[in-house]
Amino acid sequence: MLSINDITANIDEPRTARMEQRTKPRVKAQIQQAAALLGVDDTTSITCVALERTHAIIADHQRTVLTAEDRESILAALDFPPAPTE
Repeated sequence: MLSINDITANIDEPRTARMEQRTKPRVKAQIQQAAALLGVDDTTSITCVALERTHAIIADHQRTVLTAEDRESILAALDFPPAPTE
């Protein structure tokens, strides 16, 4: 059986915020099927998957990955800054 890591379980606050969405019946059926296979309800399944993806999106936007050439250019500019302009 598949399992899901409920990453919201350690968040110590009540579930008072609501989120609602409309979707197509086929999408809803697939989400319900996946949740059933994981042994959790729809809300837990959707919330955990969405939050994991949210963390990845935020992490991607909070860091910059440089090539070796870019890194060398930045370090060179820091070590030998250009002369100030007027």
